[in-house]
Amino acid sequence: MKRGKKYAEAAKLIDRSNLYDAGEAIAIVKKAASAKFDETVEVHIRTGCDGRHADQQIRGAVVLPHGTGKTVRVLVFAKNAKADEATAAGADFVGAEELVPRIQNEGWLDFDVVVATPDMMGVVGRLGRVLGPKGLMPNPKAGTVTMDVAKAIADIKAGKIEYRLDKTNIIHVPIGKVSFTEEQLADNFQTLISAIVKAKPSAVKGQFLKSVTVASTMGPGVKLNTAKFV
Repeated sequence: MKRGKKYAEAAKLIDRSNLYDAGEAIAIVKKAASAKFDETVEVHIRTGCDGRHADQQIRGAVVLPHGTGKTVRVLVFAKNAKADEATAAGADFVGAEELVPRIQNEGWLDFDVVVATPDMMGVVGRLGRVLGPKGLMPNPKAGTVTMDVAKAIADIKAGKIEYRLDKTNIIHVPIGKVSFTEEQLADNFQTLISAIVKAKPSAVKGQFLKSVTVASTMGPGVKLNTAKFV
């Protein structure tokens, strides 16, 4: 894969034979970011889980202390008083059955997170084929299937992010923007890694965190010393 000049220059800042502390890695990622937009800083965690087994799945959510730097659009499936509560709490879109054809047939996906009250999951279930592959299906473990829609919306707007294993047993999560201070990114990183270490399934034997890499959207990855997180 051919990389551009900027990427090549940024890659020179990294010693590939070295495993960095989180603080050092974040400083390098910020220095290496050279895109004209405010790049997202992402963490990629390769785990020792085998996601084909239900008892080795990881899925959860955590509120990052400094948010993600992204404006998150929240869609809430609720009715009556709960719909009013969602609107009052700042949901971007609120609705019920009438949203199904709009999402299914018109391809409307102008939202980043979906929250639903438990009684609406029968309706939301019809959208599984559309929302599932995009990681948008509400889930009790992520706190997005709840009667307390106001709290769910407040947490999401404050910087709550969801983490889950992908098909290759890797977790990909944003922890902020390049414009954040090193301290803000380090705080967010620490909060995330603590949550994931706590979420380790008891069925996983051997090394849990195989590798942890921090990178900006367009920049090279910096590998961390995982021994510090165990």
